[in-house]
Amino acid sequence: MNRDRIGEYDALILVSLVWFLGKFVRYLFPPLFESIQGAYGVSNAVVGTAFTGFMIVYALLQFPSGAVADRLGPVRVIVAGALVAGAGSLAVVVDAPFAALVAAMLVIGAGTGVHKTVSVRLIARVYPARTGRMLGAHDTLGAMGGVAAPAVVVAVLSAPPALAAVLARLPGADWRAPFLLTGVLAVGLAAATAVRLSGSAAADGATDGDDDPGAAAYLRLFRNPRFAAFVLVTVAFSFAYNGTVAFLPLYLSEAAALPATTASLLYSALFAVTFVQLASGDLSDRLGRLPVMVAALGLATAALGGLVALAGAGAVPLGALVVALGLGSHGFRPVRGAYLVEALPDRLAGGGLGVVRTLLMGGGALAPSAVGIVADVVGFRPAFGLLAGSMGLAAVVAAGLWATE
Repeated sequence: MNRDRIGEYDALILVSLVWFLGKFVRYLFPPLFESIQGAYGVSNAVVGTAFTGFMIVYALLQFPSGAVADRLGPVRVIVAGALVAGAGSLAVVVDAPFAALVAAMLVIGAGTGVHKTVSVRLIARVYPARTGRMLGAHDTLGAMGGVAAPAVVVAVLSAPPALAAVLARLPGADWRAPFLLTGVLAVGLAAATAVRLSGSAAADGATDGDDDPGAAAYLRLFRNPRFAAFVLVTVAFSFAYNGTVAFLPLYLSEAAALPATTASLLYSALFAVTFVQLASGDLSDRLGRLPVMVAALGLATAALGGLVALAGAGAVPLGALVVALGLGSHGFRPVRGAYLVEALPDRLAGGGLGVVRTLLMGGGALAPSAVGIVADVVGFRPAFGLLAGSMGLAAVVAAGLWATE
């Protein structure tokens, strides 16, 4: 299939839908922590550590997936990842011991972990003149999975009798039901992506056999101090963001004393403002990457600090802070991807992105466990204060890069 025989936006739409589903299944877990705790009798630290395991596997797949895509092409990697994530989702549907649930979470982490690094590089290759804008669209649709997930959880857990009777006929008819839908859709999207994009320019590998970079070539990227500093920005942001999204529903219900339903709805608001990525990506194409990143990280830092300082202020002020946190966090992400693509040589783009994403997701993977442990020992507000400090570090280092650009 020739590139001009597929629609102009086919690559963007298909990889974005896969990313939507990957984010959806990831963010099904945090609003289900209470249900999981009730079903298995486990603590905050245990569910937080299980989610950390999910995120560690996700992080470890970043570099291998990028390096493999440099050689074999991104479409094969994206299709394989969707199939693996679908299999893990279907495994969650089975009522089994907690260890089996954790194993299924790890499988989902592996399947979703191969996608983002590969899709960023694919989009940059297919849409070189509009990278920021297209990454904004990609991340926007993906983040909508975070909007949908808690809403689906609320619908399932508070289903009216008629709907509950229908759900009761499905496998895993309780909090597990959304994973059945996820598994089926993942297989369907994998098939559509394989059929529509295989053989196109989007599917080609970036290197040939005569120019096969080794691991040392990727590690040499960190000799550049500005590149290493930007990696610190991404790691600090990821720690703050992943810790927040893992425990925000519980933080709002326990530290802020909001009803669980209200907490889940405010959690959805964190992702509902994802459309800001369309604007931030486009602005970064016009104004430069670093100014937009500094503004986004500054807003996210102020909002996260406000959630800690004003924990008892009530649903409306906290909702406004959650929205501000979402605007800053989502606004940063497409610009981060565009900056990295431009900073990397073409032959190292996939694996280079993979190395950076391994580090940032590895840092982020530690956050749920850290937050759970700190929350169990001294409470949720100090735990979220730690996250606010990490977000502030990202903002300060990014500002330093901008000032010395």
